[in-house]
Amino acid sequence: MNKQVVNRQRRMLCLGTATAALVPSVSLAERFSDRQPLHVLNRLGYGPVQGQIESVLKMGIAQYVDQQLQPERIALPAQLASRLNALEVIQLPAGRVAAEYIAAREAAQGGDDAARVRLKEVTERINRQTAEARLLRAICSPCQLEEVMVDFWFNHFNVFAGKNLVRPLIASYERDAIRPYAMGSFRDLLGATARHPAMLFYLDNWLSTREAQEGNDTSAKVQPKRRTGLNENYARELMELHTLGVDSGYSQKDVTELARILTGWTFDRRALIQDNQLFRFDMGRHDQGDKQWMGQHIDSRGQAEGEQALDFLARHPATARHLSYQLAQYFVSDKPPETLVKRMAQGYLQSDGNLREVLRTLFLSDEFMHPSTFNAKFKTPYQYVISSIRAADIQVTNVRPLLNTLNQLGMPLYGCQTPDGYKNTQEAWLNADALTKRIAFAGNLASGRLVQRMQQTPDSDNQPTGKPTPLDAQHLFDTLGPTSTATTRETIMAQAPALRASMVLGSPDFMQK
Repeated sequence: MNKQVVNRQRRMLCLGTATAALVPSVSLAERFSDRQPLHVLNRLGYGPVQGQIESVLKMGIAQYVDQQLQPERIALPAQLASRLNALEVIQLPAGRVAAEYIAAREAAQGGDDAARVRLKEVTERINRQTAEARLLRAICSPCQLEEVMVDFWFNHFNVFAGKNLVRPLIASYERDAIRPYAMGSFRDLLGATARHPAMLFYLDNWLSTREAQEGNDTSAKVQPKRRTGLNENYARELMELHTLGVDSGYSQKDVTELARILTGWTFDRRALIQDNQLFRFDMGRHDQGDKQWMGQHIDSRGQAEGEQALDFLARHPATARHLSYQLAQYFVSDKPPETLVKRMAQGYLQSDGNLREVLRTLFLSDEFMHPSTFNAKFKTPYQYVISSIRAADIQVTNVRPLLNTLNQLGMPLYGCQTPDGYKNTQEAWLNADALTKRIAFAGNLASGRLVQRMQQTPDSDNQPTGKPTPLDAQHLFDTLGPTSTATTRETIMAQAPALRASMVLGSPDFMQK
């Protein structure tokens, strides 16, 4: 793509959706009515595939929303199910994957070259198969809302794959702690993440004890040196990020007391490997004194103290508001309407944290369907890449090019190091450098070169042979329907045919949703 075209696209992107006001020839009512199916497909999923806008229009938006809220009733396509079933890492118990990784890692520490090669192979296989499952589902699954919510909740309860033992546990964490509860009970979701070894390890609660101890306890040891004593990391993030929110009135003493309550919530490496036991409550590490937390007296009852705390946090009005705000920000606008947030929070409390009902309130609200929300969200790199593949109808065999693209765009899959996860606002992702990289991706994809690499076998390191087949701009326009404004279409169609598809995918209209 030449430099003039890149600069033109960057100028268009910096204008955001201002060009929407220039669309001629149809009334506002007609425009907004036509945009509703696309709006729903962009927000409840990763954008349309060919013919889907017409399908939703025929089905009706309310029926489509209801269908997406019940993914258990939607069968996966046979080809997708077959691809997923072939990924051993996502099928195996967490303990089996962890055992292979730990054995390879310990062997590599001896300095043997063959052992280091083996560790690299094991690590790459775990990374690739875990990522492949996520990306294939996001691209191909008809349960689009389920995939969006898995991404949302993983980000909300973020763990970083690069932290030692978290890596082989990511597939289990997503499969066992996130996916089953993505549209169920928030209390169940909260408990599942709290007791999973990926979270226990990532935020160090597996190390937390009633007091600093010396001795030979190696029940969960995976590092040469082990810190001891009370660890507040998980307790702090549990209140600040996972439930109440940072400005909800709790104190540092509440953090410390919650950390005391959660001492003994750990896992046993041997039991994980041998019996796939993901969680262990260790009374020997537990602070058995009474606690004063969040204005209430907590009697010493072992693990039951932690369950009581999770019950309290899940049902707190501050949690209802915090979660409702985050969901509304994700699905509606960076600064969501207060009326909607309040109504969602009330529904959360009345339904005892039933996420499906909170989402139903959101999606069927006037605020969600208001014309001002159309194109009001800037896609994250993950959303942008997935929606591009769906719009272009690309059959992906090798996910490595997509993972490389996400790395280049600053959003590596499972790669956020901090517990607050990736941001989903325009401010976080709209900048000149990021736009340049997105446009480069659009150009490589539209030229067909990136498609060739995605259709190689996963283990192939060879350069693709043969002339690539460029994407067809008209196919993209037909799939995306009213995504592009009249101004954008006129600008694109005035370019040389070889540039048109890249300009569709690199346009400001497509980067918004």
